Amino acid sequence: MEYKDYYSVLGVAKKASEDDIKQAYRRLARKYHPDVSKEDKAEDKFKNVQEAYEVLKDPKKRAAYDELGSNWQAGQEFRPPPGWNARSQQFTQEDLGGFAENDLGGFSDFFSQLFGGQNHFRREGHRGFQQRGRGNDQHATISISLEEAYHGVSKTIQLQMPEMDASGKIQPAIRTIKVNIPKGALSGQRLRLSQQGSQGRGGGLPGDLYLEINIKPHPFFTLQERDIYLTLPITPWEAALGATVKIPTLGGKVDLRLVPGSQAGQKLRLKGRGMPSSSGSGDQYAILQIEVPPAKTEEERQLYEKMAQIMPFNPRKDW
Repeated sequence: MEYKDYYSVLGVAKKASEDDIKQAYRRLARKYHPDVSKEDKAEDKFKNVQEAYEVLKDPKKRAAYDELGSNWQAGQEFRPPPGWNARSQQFTQEDLGGFAENDLGGFSDFFSQLFGGQNHFRREGHRGFQQRGRGNDQHATISISLEEAYHGVSKTIQLQMPEMDASGKIQPAIRTIKVNIPKGALSGQRLRLSQQGSQGRGGGLPGDLYLEINIKPHPFFTLQERDIYLTLPITPWEAALGATVKIPTLGGKVDLRLVPGSQAGQKLRLKGRGMPSSSGSGDQYAILQIEVPPAKTEEERQLYEKMAQIMPFNPRKDW
């Protein structure tokens, strides 16, 4: 059988740290994963990366592999040194990372000879082994303000996720995750965070995390699709005589011109002041609401009486 240089497979030095090995594995696993990769022979390369990581991530297996020495080169004909078969039988089921003999079919003869230990499998059988598999996808909701949805925001959240402990049991664990929410996000929109779901089985890739966006109610804006609506209170004289008033938008305050004779319920459009998107922003609409000041003094009451005499007006004349 051929000798396999696991360090070369992962592209790391023999003195690489555990973090270096983990980072190299994650990068190559994403590159060659059969579900997404367009590389030639991606599945074979993915298996090689998985096999190399299975050995080098574990201090006990790595130390045993390093004992073989540095005289071997990838592809050379290889036979284990005398007494190695006895050594391979010392690896427990936990040391083997949850792989049964049948599961090792995805790995090379080199791996099986060094760590499979045929006598070990005949003695232990397949009890307790766990097949390699992708982790489950997880789903959660993240609540943000309308301003955060408009401008985009980075948030750090904590979620309770099922994770496997050293004994192989599933336990709830708190995971801290940073998520970037793009500007123009809408309620109900889902963000996919690759490999942020549950852990994979037997060294398999983690699942994905899907975050559903929820935009919290705003004190004076309402959102309909990508359009923003604002109820704009104005005075009777602003409506009658016309005026220029400052109104809030999610992008800052702007001037809005009211024409003389503006009416309650009238809808004024501010083009492009709604939620942004790659295909074009929505609009903002100001709905006019005429607020009548109360007559709190005698002078104010007389002013209303004078208006009634000078400006006779019956809004119900058509009834």
